[in-house]
Amino acid sequence: MATEPKSVDDILLEAEEKMIKTEHIVQNEFAGVRTGKASPALVENIMVEAYGAQMRIRELAGITTPEPRTLAIQPWDAAMLHPIEKAIQKANIGLTPSIQGRIIRIFFPELSQERRQEYVRMVRAMAENARIAIRHVRRDAMEELKKQKAAGHIPEDDERHAEKELQKLHDQYIAKIDQHLAHKEKEIMTV
Repeated sequence: MATEPKSVDDILLEAEEKMIKTEHIVQNEFAGVRTGKASPALVENIMVEAYGAQMRIRELAGITTPEPRTLAIQPWDAAMLHPIEKAIQKANIGLTPSIQGRIIRIFFPELSQERRQEYVRMVRAMAENARIAIRHVRRDAMEELKKQKAAGHIPEDDERHAEKELQKLHDQYIAKIDQHLAHKEKEIMTV
């Protein structure tokens, strides 16, 4: 079975695209981790049973932060008040929604030091998973380069150069993950 010829640029581009996706995924995961402040990201992706389908809260309502420790969720259809409230309670995010007129309000209590440290451990684990994913992308791209060289599609010099480029990409995205982690840890620990 002959390997499909792939250029060095294609291999590097594919690897970088996967690393970018990994970075976006970890940023989204971090956004869902609670800090001392109210953030729409905590509830916007919670799924609600609405109109016979599963929909995200952000598709059913406007989500605002009128005060630093308060979220206001205003459904576009008043009939969605109770289904959204139930979905938030079922999501088990440690917050209690309360309906006030046509708005659901969520008040964020002060986080205890233990809870903050628990969140820090959680984001560190997410960051480690992202680092592992980036290392896997590098490894897969290295294997693809070796396959292409063995099949005679790329010269040895190009393979060596591409491996150095891959390592640079790897280091760059690991550094980005570490920056996001440091920022999120600071956000969580800021009282």
